[in-house]
Amino acid sequence: MWKIISLGISILARIYWYQIRKKPESEMEKLWAKIGQEFRETLFDLEGLLIKVGQFLSIRSDLLPGSFVKQLEDLVDHVPPSSWEEIKDVLQKEWEGKIEDKLESIHPTAIASASIGEVYKGYLKDGTCVAIKVQRPAIRSIIQTDFRSLSIIIWIAHHFAPVPKQFVNFKMLFFELKQVIKRELDFHLEMEASLHFRTRFSKFNRLIIPRVFPDLCTSRVLVMEWVEGRKITDVDFLVQSRINREELSVRLLQLFIPQWLEAGIFHADPHAGNVLVKEEGSIVLLDYGMVGEISKKDAANFQDLLQAFLLKNYTLAVKVLMDLGFIHPDANTKKIEMILKEALSIDFAHYKEMDLFTVKKELNDLIRSLPVQVPTRFIFLGRSFITIEGMLHTISPGSELLEIAKPAFLKWLYQNNQSKWKLIWKWINAQPVFQVFHSIQDLLESPKRFIELKEIQQHREFHFSVLENQKRQLFFLGAIGITGSLFGIYSRITLITDVALGITGISLVAYIICSWKQKNWLKSLKK
Repeated sequence: MWKIISLGISILARIYWYQIRKKPESEMEKLWAKIGQEFRETLFDLEGLLIKVGQFLSIRSDLLPGSFVKQLEDLVDHVPPSSWEEIKDVLQKEWEGKIEDKLESIHPTAIASASIGEVYKGYLKDGTCVAIKVQRPAIRSIIQTDFRSLSIIIWIAHHFAPVPKQFVNFKMLFFELKQVIKRELDFHLEMEASLHFRTRFSKFNRLIIPRVFPDLCTSRVLVMEWVEGRKITDVDFLVQSRINREELSVRLLQLFIPQWLEAGIFHADPHAGNVLVKEEGSIVLLDYGMVGEISKKDAANFQDLLQAFLLKNYTLAVKVLMDLGFIHPDANTKKIEMILKEALSIDFAHYKEMDLFTVKKELNDLIRSLPVQVPTRFIFLGRSFITIEGMLHTISPGSELLEIAKPAFLKWLYQNNQSKWKLIWKWINAQPVFQVFHSIQDLLESPKRFIELKEIQQHREFHFSVLENQKRQLFFLGAIGITGSLFGIYSRITLITDVALGITGISLVAYIICSWKQKNWLKSLKK
């Protein structure tokens, strides 16, 4: 516990120290990279829940520094397996009898070992080869301890981290993490999700979802069909097997588009270890422990948002984003409409000729100046999308994402029963030949909008930095006061103790007043 807490306090202190010394942005990036590396090493040392925390944080690139997140990219579970005797004990308790009564045989060495479960290879009585996922023996007690430690870190971050509280809701992030971990601890839920996906995609061409054996499944044991395959990002295997990589990319996207845009559950952890490909090109989708859910209302809003973007109806787009929870209800909608116009006025037909890094940085700076945050219920939807996007770039590096998305999206439109022809017509109507007048108007208004937005952003950054600097100074003044009072008590010099306590009290009151002013200012941003 103390190793986690001390790491959190150390990170916070170093960030404040760098900001007080007004280190350049390049130095801050190096600091965040170093912090990310230390954090990653701590995850592997302590194992348990913390590896899941790292995976969770790695999908919050909208809130966390890029150099920090980069250290957590492709974070996978590296946990030593439990002893066979411990695993055997779990199996026999869950099955209420000897292993030999259920299985013909089982290999005692784990095929894979993760933070929550371990996978073993075995055979049923009828000779069927199966994968047996067993929950780690002490994982529940480990997670309880880790959650207590994390709750302290979250409290410290919520009250002292130099991040606008309006933009990062640490309490909600912690709540979301607890919900996800609790779900992963119940293998019954994973079994139900697997059965759901098998039914939902039963007619999908060349897709394999391993069948499960409910009679052998419990809350701590999951038995499923053993399926061989290679990682879908194994380019050498794709070349050797002569698999059409562009066609494979389209099929992969066809598998996930309905999960992202239709009501129901979606696979929230489709990393390369969970998405395999067989030699003949069939896709194998594994591991349904981490799933998200899209409600009917959210699915309808996503489709409305798509229509708004196609028609360049920014007013409708902002309204839908508000309904989805991405924008605060009392935010300045006109300014956000200007941001969307700026972001979507790029001519993607010529984007190869543009400095994409500069364009993306400018847009990110503008978006970050607004009271916008990804709702916690969509965090894993974003993870799913970003992970698949990365896979597509690996599988078909010579193809652009838009080229792959177009046939996959059109097929989804054709198969979807909800106003498909209306959406197709709106898409056609939104093409450049029909939008020339909109483009000219956007082009004429762009310089003026960009200048206004930059001025707003600079003013907000200056005002926020003034308040943050005041809070930092008062925080360290209070720390000095506490140190002085402890020294006075130790040396028994009453004068030093009284003066130090006075400094501490004044700085605490001033810190509270400054925080109150900052909170009111953040509220005024929405107006």
